[in-house]
Amino acid sequence: MPKPGFPTGATEALGAPALAMAATFLAFGAAVQEAGLGLGWALAAAGLIYGMPGQLVLLQFAAPGAPGGGVLPAVAAATAANARFLPMAVALAPWLGGGRRRWLALPFIAITPWATAMRRLPLLPGAQRLGWFLGFGLASWLVAGSATALGHLVAPWLGPAARAALLFTNPLYFALLLALNLRLPEHGRMARLSVIGGVLAAPVGLLLPPAWALLGAGLLGGSLAFLVERLLARRDRRA
Repeated sequence: MPKPGFPTGATEALGAPALAMAATFLAFGAAVQEAGLGLGWALAAAGLIYGMPGQLVLLQFAAPGAPGGGVLPAVAAATAANARFLPMAVALAPWLGGGRRRWLALPFIAITPWATAMRRLPLLPGAQRLGWFLGFGLASWLVAGSATALGHLVAPWLGPAARAALLFTNPLYFALLLALNLRLPEHGRMARLSVIGGVLAAPVGLLLPPAWALLGAGLLGGSLAFLVERLLARRDRRA
């Protein structure tokens, strides 16, 4: 049985999570190559932004000949698309313990590590949680970079349909993880309402600019879930 903490987290990352992330970042690397940008640009975007919506928005602005291109608009758009990491970090922080060492986890907060951590960390002893997340996060980050480089190299053999299918692999995996998390006893009605609110608000993203689509839909869905929870809680108190 693997040693608890960092090695365990790294080992768990190199399974289904790695396959899901690798597929998505492989498609991103291919999209960067098709846009005429180099391998260094692809690796920097994957390693530093480390969030597919933000990476794709950055690519849309930074590609040669893109309308409204430029460094500042690209960075601002990518930052807005990845603003969801802030509430994710707030939700994750209590599980990582106190002290300054938990700041080491910040670069590795992304959809797959976060969703897996919210399921696994409550089951681990407190002393092992930060090490587990750092192991899982670092392994996932390295997989993302390696897959990006491979995608950039094999881009000529990946058509648009293949890239689109690969890009949706990780979101689908995240959705399955989220559904699994909802079965845990510590997740109550609010978690279920949040998922429902997100699904109902998703079409709003089609009406917003790409940089704000995810953030706007998430804000609307989360607010809707919060209001419904307040109404249901008030009804329960009266019952």
